[in-house]
Amino acid sequence: MTWNHPRGYDPMVACSRLWREKTGVSIEWEKRSLQDFESFSVEELARAYDLIVIDHPHVGQITAEKCLAPLDVPGREAEREALAKASVGRSYPSYTWQDRQWAFPIDAATQVQAWRPDLIDAAPKIWTEVLELAQRSRVLLPLRPPHSLMCFFTLAADLGRPCAVESPSDLIDPDTGETVFEMLREIAALLDPECLTMDPIAVFEKMAEAGSRIACAPLIYGYVPYATAGFRPNRLFFCDMPTVGGNGPVGSALGGTGIAVSAFSAAGEEAIDFAYWIASGDVQRGLNEGLAGRQDAPRVVADINRLFRQSFAAPR
Repeated sequence: MTWNHPRGYDPMVACSRLWREKTGVSIEWEKRSLQDFESFSVEELARAYDLIVIDHPHVGQITAEKCLAPLDVPGREAEREALAKASVGRSYPSYTWQDRQWAFPIDAATQVQAWRPDLIDAAPKIWTEVLELAQRSRVLLPLRPPHSLMCFFTLAADLGRPCAVESPSDLIDPDTGETVFEMLREIAALLDPECLTMDPIAVFEKMAEAGSRIACAPLIYGYVPYATAGFRPNRLFFCDMPTVGGNGPVGSALGGTGIAVSAFSAAGEEAIDFAYWIASGDVQRGLNEGLAGRQDAPRVVADINRLFRQSFAAPR
């Protein structure tokens, strides 16, 4: 199970096709909306699927529910060490909890800024410039949970007072919390109320549609297809988030996804093998390297590229 977007679904299909040719093991993927993906019970998914793409905030929940199989199996320490060293930022340890590894990162993200250079001369550098654009109805911000919380985390970190990660009872000091809440309240009052129901995909679709006058999304997780010419009527560009603390961007909430294995799977060993393989450096760098040494590599790559082009051609 994965999420319903070319970024979340098509690479899994393409890699699973290659895995079947490599090992004879067939994997079929289903997908849910981004909102379902972010909020649906992981335990229910684990009882229905062998492999699940998860968000790292699920890790505490799934540890308590014991619905995923830990991936730190004996004998594969060198592979895990390589995965940890090669991962982007804190992606790998974000799936570590209570000294066990519950998923491997396959998609790294953090909040950035999306903007339209055909509508404004430059992306906002500071938060007050975002507010000025918002007053002219040129800004959208995904505020549907959990993205409103991610914005809270990011703004607190950029103020130099990040939320705690070890003591939930002391998440943030009251003064900083009030400051961040007021910043979100101020910008939300200037935005289309529809933002309260929008996730990043909905914002990107609105920004990229024909005739859109939305010039900026100041805090949002990047989706590379929208930066590709021809993917949508308008091309989006990405850059650093606007600073709020005066020292340049210094904090942004981690995102991305990881590949996890159900604790209830009847094919647990096969699923774990696939998780190690798809998270590996060769595959993450590109399928050309993952196909090294195969005589039929050009045909397989051509077929996979055709699949990607077809999936990106039509709106989702």
